[in-house]
Order: sequence, then C-alpha cells, then structure tokens
Amino acid sequence: MPTAKRTPLFEFNQIHGGRMVDFAGWEMPVQFKSIVEEHTATRTNAGLFDVSHMGEAIVEGPQAATFLNYALTNNVIRMDDGQALYSLMCYENGGVVDDLLVYRKGANSFLLCLNASNTEKDINWLSKQIKPYDAQIRDVSNDYGLIALQGPKAFGILDQIADVGLSELGYYRFAEGNVGNVQCLVSRTGYTGEPGVEIFAPWEQTMEVAEALLFAGKDKGLVLAGLGARDSLRLEAGYSLYGHEISEAITPVQAKLMWTVKVSKKGGFIGSEAISQELSVGPSKQIVFFKTGNRRIVRPGASVSSEGLVVGEVVSGTFSPSLNEGIGSALVQSEAAGGTSLSVDLRGKELPIEIVKPPFVALNPKA
Repeated sequence: MPTAKRTPLFEFNQIHGGRMVDFAGWEMPVQFKSIVEEHTATRTNAGLFDVSHMGEAIVEGPQAATFLNYALTNNVIRMDDGQALYSLMCYENGGVVDDLLVYRKGANSFLLCLNASNTEKDINWLSKQIKPYDAQIRDVSNDYGLIALQGPKAFGILDQIADVGLSELGYYRFAEGNVGNVQCLVSRTGYTGEPGVEIFAPWEQTMEVAEALLFAGKDKGLVLAGLGARDSLRLEAGYSLYGHEISEAITPVQAKLMWTVKVSKKGGFIGSEAISQELSVGPSKQIVFFKTGNRRIVRPGASVSSEGLVVGEVVSGTFSPSLNEGIGSALVQSEAAGGTSLSVDLRGKELPIEIVKPPFVALNPKA
C-alpha cells in the first residue's frame, strides 16, 4: 500500500490533538475535539482548517486566458487581476472532471486550486487540452500550504497579524501580503458559508502562519477544525462536493450548477454541446437537498423512494448541528424532484424526508 502523504501541518495537527485519517491519499485531521463543537464554533466565532491537501497549478503564457476559457465552463476572459472565480471543468459528454477555483494573477498568469483527489487527473487532463495553445501548465502543489480561516470573527483575527487591507478584500478577491511574518496569498473565499479567507502560504512556512493565527484567535473563540466539520458546514451551505453532488456521471445541469456555466460564451468550451443538448430536453435526474426531521443520519448510497418506487439515491448525508437533525442530498429522477412523499431507506425502514432549497441555515459569506 502506498504511504499516505502529509501536509506541512501534519506535525501541527498531531501536536494539537487531531485525530488523523486517510483522505484522498493524505493523512488529515477528521476532528480535534468534536465535530459538533468545531462546526458550531465556526458558525459563531471562527474555525481554522488545514486544507493543504488541495492541489495547485499555474497556467501561464500569451494564450493562458483563452485556453482556460475553453477548458472551463465559466467565463475566464471577463476576470480582472486579483479576482477569483469558481468554475467546473467538463468532459465532452458534459460529465464533470472537477470543480475548481481560478485566480487571475495577471493577464497571462493564473493559479488553479484543485480538489485533492483529482489533482493528478486534472493536471493530466489540462496538459492534453493545452497543446494547441501558446500556454504552459505547471504543478505547484508542493509549493503551497493552504489554511482556511472561517467564521464571523475571522477578519478580526486576521487583522491582528496581517497587512492592512487583507481583511477588507471584496468577495472572491485576493491579494498578496504578510500574514504574521510570512508572505502569503490571501483569498476572500471559503467552503463553509461563513465570512473568511483561504491563505496560500509557502509550504515550509505554513506551520508558522497557522501558529500565528491560532495565537491571534485564542481570545476570540477560534478552534481548530477537521474534515468532519468541513463536510457538515459545506452541506448546510448547500455546496457541492466532487464525487457526491457532481462527478463524471452527474452533469452541471443535474447538479443545478448552471450559474457556473456560460453556455453562450464565445468559442464555447469542452462539453458545451452536450450541456446545451441536455438543457434543451431537460435533465433526466436532478440533485435535491433534504432534511429528515430527526437526528438520524442518512448515508450515501441509501435508496430514495416515492410511493414505493425507487427514484434515486442519497449522495451526501450528515448531522446538522445548526438544525439538530439529519440533512443530505440525493440524485433523483426529475419527475420526483418536487415530490412531497419521498423517503429514504434507513437500514430496512423507510424514513420520510423533506425537500428543501439550500442553504439550510441563514448564511452571509459576503459579510
């Protein structure tokens, strides 16, 4: 068995009591104290997450923007310097290669942030597509550590140790400056639905940044948080996770992510014809979000039924500390997506579920 990779915060996570698990080939903390405590602290104060397992790539060259505009579903051409953009990357058939963030550093230079489980696949895919363009792609995943500081008190914590103005970034904007004594790229993005930032630090200095943030937040309720809280926070916010709400088999139309897809942009993009065709006839399946009305958790793979007939299956499920009940998402037949009589199989018993429009709780990440 291959040895799991370690982030630059591996020792930091161990020192602070992280319970380590294998995630996408990385040794990552699933929790430090309790998932509920870490989730709640992020919603009310602030949480500090090690997300250094995420991959990074640089795309640069005279045709970098043109290439990315064709490779991705969103409109890269319209980006400004210092802007971040969420996008999907699709196969010709409309299935999703990955979802990612694009950072425009300059007219001919872009940083990509990729899902940990897909980094190698993504870079191989992009490397094949880039050949006709005057542009290059470099895997720089080993150059960066990545820390997410999330929650309503995140900016107050950042202000204590960062350059003036870094906490005043506009939503989905980024800048470079010092966090502690380390030059970092600070991005006004996140995966929790709360205000906050994601901080790209030099790999060797990531622990220094994490320690400085933890010290700055000691009187503001900052807690270390793991993958467990990250998943419950993102699901409460209604954010998609690759391999669950989106995948090679789940298209942007089915995932209700067409706001990230600019079908009419000049030159099209990989998968645009298939997605346009699916839009014209309507998707056969759709992602829906649900809650259970009790504390029982529905796991991925559980069947979803309507009036005794199986119409889909659960793709995500967890306990919502904010609602004190189980929540989840499912891929169901489109004709059942608006149904009021849906249920899920929970160890042989049918549990009624209520379809809801996310987010599950009031959120204001732009605050």
